[in-house]
Amino acid sequence: MEVVGTLKVKFDTQRVSDRFQKRDFVLTTEANTPYPQYVSFQITQDKCALLDQYNEGDELRVQFNLRGREWNGPQGIKYFNTLEAWRLEQVQGNGNAPAQPAQQSQPNNTIGNASAAPVFTGNVSDNDDLPF
Repeated sequence: MEVVGTLKVKFDTQRVSDRFQKRDFVLTTEANTPYPQYVSFQITQDKCALLDQYNEGDELRVQFNLRGREWNGPQGIKYFNTLEAWRLEQVQGNGNAPAQPAQQSQPNNTIGNASAAPVFTGNVSDNDDLPF
């Protein structure tokens, strides 16, 4: 999946264990509407450093996977979702930044086929390919 928005905030990398680290960031979508959306993403492992090259206020294209999990706790079963980003690139248009940083072009920074990812623009009529 893919979404375009403005980087609102990026948090520090958190080391969860010796073998796992994560970093959260927030993207503002639908900023020009009465109800902007603040969408939280997570980036993991060696990809945490990709966020360093962007500044708050930059317009980014984020490709991500939707992850869900079940947790059985003392108060019963709960469900959690994570938007796991795997590719970041700056959207061309502010004139002084490249469309895609040189570091992004390295093969180990992306996973899968980016051209097959659906694009969410924030406009419901643009994304009406569902059968219902």
